[in-house]
Amino acid sequence: MDPSDQKYFTVIDYVIFAVLLTASMGIGLYYALSGGRQRTTQEFLMADRSMHCLPVSLSLIASFQSAVAIIGVPAEIYTHGTQYWFIGCAYILGLFIPAHVFIPVFYRLRVSSAYEYLELRFSKAVRICGTLTFIFQMVIYMGVCVYTPAFALNTVTGFELWGAVLATGLVCTLYTTLGGLKAVIWTDVFQTVVMFAGQLAVIVVGVQKTGGVADVWRKVWEGNRISGLDLNPDPTERHTFWTLAVGGVFLMLSLYGVNQAQVQRYLSSRTEKEAVRSCYMVFPSLQLALALSCVMGLVMFARYCGEDHSDKLMVIYFVMDMLHGLPGLPGLFIACLFSAALSTISSAFNSLATVTMEDLIKPQYPAMTEARATLLSKALAMSYGLLCLAMACLTHLMGDSVLQVALKIFGMVGGPILGLFCLGMFFPWANSIGALAGLGAGLVVAFWLSIGSILSRSTRPLPLECGANVTAAIQTAISNVTLSQPSGLKRFYSLSYMWYSAFNCTTVILIGLIISFLTGRRVLIRVFIIRTPQRPPSGHKEGNGLAFSQEDGPSLEERESFLPEDFVEYETAV
Repeated sequence: MDPSDQKYFTVIDYVIFAVLLTASMGIGLYYALSGGRQRTTQEFLMADRSMHCLPVSLSLIASFQSAVAIIGVPAEIYTHGTQYWFIGCAYILGLFIPAHVFIPVFYRLRVSSAYEYLELRFSKAVRICGTLTFIFQMVIYMGVCVYTPAFALNTVTGFELWGAVLATGLVCTLYTTLGGLKAVIWTDVFQTVVMFAGQLAVIVVGVQKTGGVADVWRKVWEGNRISGLDLNPDPTERHTFWTLAVGGVFLMLSLYGVNQAQVQRYLSSRTEKEAVRSCYMVFPSLQLALALSCVMGLVMFARYCGEDHSDKLMVIYFVMDMLHGLPGLPGLFIACLFSAALSTISSAFNSLATVTMEDLIKPQYPAMTEARATLLSKALAMSYGLLCLAMACLTHLMGDSVLQVALKIFGMVGGPILGLFCLGMFFPWANSIGALAGLGAGLVVAFWLSIGSILSRSTRPLPLECGANVTAAIQTAISNVTLSQPSGLKRFYSLSYMWYSAFNCTTVILIGLIISFLTGRRVLIRVFIIRTPQRPPSGHKEGNGLAFSQEDGPSLEERESFLPEDFVEYETAV
């Protein structure tokens, strides 16, 4: 993009952008001064477990639909065609399985951190390792999420890049620290509406300025951007139906099944049914978000076919070109980007504070007062906010597309974490030694594969020509690809990044089962026994010495009322 053609914000655009930041801060301030005023860790970290399914579902969407997706998916469609759209097929199982497998387990245990399950199932060491892995994953990902919208703001306003990074991180840190999870969820609701409005405005104006729906369709069809069902089973092919629809299921499970940022939203629901319902409500909204991003990419291609732009600049250039002369709309779209970024980052801050507090600090200091624990939780949220600013500097050095970088991060680290939970939930003979060995092996293989793919990187985008020249260009590209197929270890490094979650998850499970078998199939069992002459609490049953609930499990008050001698821990051979 020629700097002389660069189009900047108007006063109205700045006003709209400022309103977004002010509204987000206002929501945080409101929850800091209302209700319980965030005086307990249950209110600050878990929203008092009082949320309804609608705000929870919109928050789940906002946490996933980051600025990375809003910028990355249209750029992906522009460069490679609509094959990526088939990832929508993965949303079905990717949400159905969490709703009926993971949510019931976490909710009935009444945990605050998903990694508490790992201690109950395996050992404290497994819990700590799982927590540290999650912290590493989210800290790296936050850098991508902060940098992407800041780069966009720098492009369209001339605002200093690192000043924009600082503004993004500080605003998000403040309202997360002030208002806790309730503020995060309700700002997510507000920001989700802004996201959809911004994308829709760009698409409507873009179609109109490109010549209408018929003209857009003709150009994308002639440009070979409408992809058919590619059933090629080759796992090194970047995007096929199998890599997206099957590999994508594992990616979705790592996000919506065991990721603490999402699990924490489920656990903030009033009841288990509300949590399950919120998971189902995510599906149509995610499909809408995917459709809007893909359509935007097609309109971009119809407008600029034959031109090549930087991945990080492409969408921003398109937005400023389409919306220039329409005061307020560029500001709306940049607000859309920042809304997506703020929602994702605030979710990360809150979840990181939760796991650090619940998994690493509280077990070491069980006598800590509630007031001190709450204050420390807020300090942790602020500290992670400052840390993410440093991580944005690393993102500046990455060469892949922002979408691919983000999904690689979740595949590299989210895949092994998913494997750890699957090992515990589906294989009762797995033990803690196997779990630790599996997680270690999964992470080693994940980084080996990722570093190898970076060193042997090769991308094969579709030709950017339009019209009559496109057939010859495609044939030339196909012949070049055929002659340069990788072999040996390079072929392993060429594994599609969409398979990373599945491959790393499977590695953890296989190694975990093998080591468990070699070290002896002994299972640590923890049992709650209520010794009381009274009948069990309403909704509970007694059987084989266990007390459990058909729906929600023992309440927090009931669980805290158990005497120390009522908690039995023993090992048994199976």
